[in-house]
Amino acid sequence: MDDEPNPDHRIDDPGRVAAVASTGLLDTPREEAFDRLTRLASDLIGAPMVFVTLVDDQVSYWKSTTGVDDGTPQQRPASQSFCRFVITTGAEQVIPDTRVDARTRGMDAVASMNIKAWAGIPIRAASGDVLGTFCAMDIRPREWTHRQLEILRTLSQAAGGEIALRMALQEARHASAAAERHAADAERHAARAERSAAEATELAETLQQSLLPAGNPRIPGMEVAARYRPGGGGAEVLGDFYDVFPVPGGWGVVVGDVCGKGPWAARTTALARSTVRAVGHTEDDTGAVLAALNDVLHVWFAGRHSFVTATYATMTAADEGLNTVVVNGGHPPAFLLRADGEVRQFADGGRALGLRPDAAVGREEECLKPGDSLVFYTDGVTESRPPGSTDLFGEDGVARVLASLSPAAGAEAVAEAVSRAALDHAGGQVADDTAIVVVRSPQSFPTPEPA
Repeated sequence: MDDEPNPDHRIDDPGRVAAVASTGLLDTPREEAFDRLTRLASDLIGAPMVFVTLVDDQVSYWKSTTGVDDGTPQQRPASQSFCRFVITTGAEQVIPDTRVDARTRGMDAVASMNIKAWAGIPIRAASGDVLGTFCAMDIRPREWTHRQLEILRTLSQAAGGEIALRMALQEARHASAAAERHAADAERHAARAERSAAEATELAETLQQSLLPAGNPRIPGMEVAARYRPGGGGAEVLGDFYDVFPVPGGWGVVVGDVCGKGPWAARTTALARSTVRAVGHTEDDTGAVLAALNDVLHVWFAGRHSFVTATYATMTAADEGLNTVVVNGGHPPAFLLRADGEVRQFADGGRALGLRPDAAVGREEECLKPGDSLVFYTDGVTESRPPGSTDLFGEDGVARVLASLSPAAGAEAVAEAVSRAALDHAGGQVADDTAIVVVRSPQSFPTPEPA
């Protein structure tokens, strides 16, 4: 955290102000897509007030407010907003007691809103510009814990992903409209359509970067490999998701699949991934994490016929290796590849999430010994098929690939072998999103980072 203003992060920087304006969210009503994130943060960290803000050079606009009356004004001057400290430093800011902090004592919000403690996390555009903050407030002084701040960071990323989605869709619509305006000129139309397709692909990639882990997931001391291949074109991506993150006493891995494509699926993907990560940071009951996801999804779907399947696993140190708990909500079951070459599939279990108010998840426990690998995947892998054929790659195809590998194969080799075999089986045609995550146990278990 950097408390000092940075001359490179002026609140009136033209590029940053333009980035805020380009979101199209200033002076727009509250929306459930953002409110669900602030409500989740409030519940998880026990903060009475949580906001999503957008800040230009004049005002701090509150896009979502949990914990204040509906009649409360939705903005205040940027000069009187705690959020400006995030903007001018370009970094998160944490204030345990606003009454004694030199930056905030005497500011109007300390008395008028009874803000005694505040924590603000930047919400960034794809360009890196700070658009605003995901901030939490308390009416009492408090020390914000590492775990609470990590939850706020995770949900801030989800808010940024929602903004990126909206901007990507807006740009795609503009590109499509422009192409239609030139339809009378076939040559120009074709050129424009080609450019529009390229732009849509670039926007989809930006969206993927916003909602999937940045780079290859890492667990210190362990081998982790991931493969993600979108099955659609343009914005038709993000039906599948995965994540790797620290949990109490160890590490968590989630792989899931959202029913459907397009904007709704992208929003659901962002919600599912951020919920699992946020709840997993505080909940050491692996099954309770998917149960919490089911609760959130059931409210989110609100009668819409949709669902999410997911497998979630936690790994913690044990006497003989890693105690691994795998819970399943209607997802293709993971595989265990032992160091001696034995291949075992976890049992089917559970029901797809979000369909009913009560969650039904399957649970299995295993000891991951040195050199053993866990292999997670989505049904885009098992449902790979040649064009026009019903010959699925199947779970038995995954098992055959794993059984053919050298016992010494690393995580990258395993992930690449499964990905390549499924793609070859389909004749190089990708009909659905595919995600594969492989975690290989080290010779000794690493010390986990704080959750």
